[in-house]
Amino acid sequence: METMIMNQPIVVDVGTGVLKAGFAGDQTPKHYFPNFIGRPKHVRAMAGAIEGDHFIGPKAQEHRGLLSIRYPVEHGIVRDWGDMEHIWHYIYSKDQLMVSSEEHPVLFTEAPINPKTNREKMAEMLFETFGVPALYVSMQAVLSLYASGRTTGVVLDSGDGVTHAAPIYEGYALPHSIERTDLAGRDVTRYLRLLLRKEGTDLHTTAEFEILRQIKERSCFVSLSPVKVEVVEAQESCRLPDGSTLTIGAARFKAPELLFRPDLIGEEFFGIHQVLAYSIQKSDMDLRRMLYENIVLSGGSTLFKGFGARLLLEMKRMAPKDAKLRISAPNERLYSTWIGGSILASLGTFKNMWISKQEYESEGPAALHRKFM
Repeated sequence: METMIMNQPIVVDVGTGVLKAGFAGDQTPKHYFPNFIGRPKHVRAMAGAIEGDHFIGPKAQEHRGLLSIRYPVEHGIVRDWGDMEHIWHYIYSKDQLMVSSEEHPVLFTEAPINPKTNREKMAEMLFETFGVPALYVSMQAVLSLYASGRTTGVVLDSGDGVTHAAPIYEGYALPHSIERTDLAGRDVTRYLRLLLRKEGTDLHTTAEFEILRQIKERSCFVSLSPVKVEVVEAQESCRLPDGSTLTIGAARFKAPELLFRPDLIGEEFFGIHQVLAYSIQKSDMDLRRMLYENIVLSGGSTLFKGFGARLLLEMKRMAPKDAKLRISAPNERLYSTWIGGSILASLGTFKNMWISKQEYESEGPAALHRKFM
């Protein structure tokens, strides 16, 4: 077992929308694919038809028109452990990492303020079903800060299912200051679907939801002044898989506006700028200046064109007048959580931080809560 713990660790960032997996020490994840599973929704009528009762990764993308798509993770929490197990088996398979789960320790990421039961079930499955020799669970925001080369700052991480702001000082997360909202990229995609439906385009199947996600990532932007933009209403045309053309107007900026104004769909969540501002304000007064000066963006929902400028504008309205605001938007922020995990798990001292299989067998879930925040 000791030999297994010395093997190159595997790093897995289980996002709500996208899963990234690879080996510690690498600069980018070896594999990156949508975190969903597809099952045929029609009866197989010909011998040459695609075979299999479920599809994951590129095959699921390729055949999505024939499939019913299910997302095992909602808002950072695994809702379907059976589907999640299929996806994790796929990570280790000959199509992906091509290694045995029993031979490599593994680092998994987790959104902050997740239910403890989610972490316990994850550990149970990894140790008992996959037989991993050692496990480490790390908060996504801490890893994103590692990737930026800082030890102090506040990370604003917004992915597909969860948005959170986590202040970190000299490598220590400040749990009482973490703010989290379950409004994120998938909600923007759903809102885009609603806006397009009002314009006469109905994309309602689970496969078409993936098309919507791609349209969102390609065409949507955040406006500094949504009212002024609405007058201009810059239109853009997108080609759909069937060859037809979809023209998008105001929905291009109205959909991501939801991140700043959840009230657009009747939700009482904080806007993304409020999540960030309140997390800094909940931190110790002596730390706030450094946090305002070290805001680090992470996650796919911060990649909208104009996002950083709008966030800065909103933060200036909420921060003290003499606060110096600096927002870092790394180019690799889509992968920054994974990159931070790769850096952390490759450190020589890191082997002392794992929970080994023996520890888990003797202590059970208590070992998780003792070692991980």
